[in-house]
Amino acid sequence: MSSQSLPVAGTTLHVDDTDEPDVPPVLCLHSLFLDNRMFDDLVEAGRGRFRFVRPEFRGQGRSAGADRDILTMEQAAGDMAALLDKLGITSAHVAASSMGGDVAARLAAFRPDLVRSIVFLGSSVRREPPEAVGEYVAWTNDVGENGFTGERLAMLERVMLGESTRNDPAKRDTTGLWIGRLAALPTSLKPAMLGVMLRHDAVELLGDIAAPALVVSGEECWVRPPDWAAELADALPDSELVMLPEVGHSPLIEAPDIVIPRVLEFFASH
Repeated sequence: MSSQSLPVAGTTLHVDDTDEPDVPPVLCLHSLFLDNRMFDDLVEAGRGRFRFVRPEFRGQGRSAGADRDILTMEQAAGDMAALLDKLGITSAHVAASSMGGDVAARLAAFRPDLVRSIVFLGSSVRREPPEAVGEYVAWTNDVGENGFTGERLAMLERVMLGESTRNDPAKRDTTGLWIGRLAALPTSLKPAMLGVMLRHDAVELLGDIAAPALVVSGEECWVRPPDWAAELADALPDSELVMLPEVGHSPLIEAPDIVIPRVLEFFASH
């Protein structure tokens, strides 16, 4: 397994790669506010069956910082295409969570040759509701100035983890781990945050995506609610929708015992 910083598309991306030969590659695209560690359990479960390539997006995690005020979904998709080309990967499955799904849809539409299949986790490709954008941008500006503390952190916890997960004593170790990581996020994340908050709608791209897709969403997710997930699945030509009760925005973290086998089975079938 390699862990390295790679020059890609005018920036430097941190990439973890199991680098296993002769097995199908899986490109893992993380959520905003999380990083490629959200796929740790998936990698362990799929070791030997798939090669897992886990970049961290420009301006996030251990990748180089932002070189502009807003980092767009289109730019992130271009970075991922350039990364796959650099690694000599001509076709990959894609596991994409939240923002990762916005990027995956654009990648599949703009470079269909690179995408074998997609799993969307807690994702959609809608823009934010116009009436909510001002509030989200104000919160982003507040975080960019004051960091992820107090009510700002509490808000982020409610966004990323469902109520049932947050209140489940059996999941206390998991929630504690990720809340600690959220609290440690730097204010330099602001350009990536604005890119998500101000993203363009990409629903019109979905009809052109030929890759088979699995859409997994939590019934308790309120930032990308169930009807957005249904819209995503309905608009994709070849898709299946799985709705999970008592799960919020991060199915891979909140319900790994259900989600991980389903994801690996889906990739194996394609």
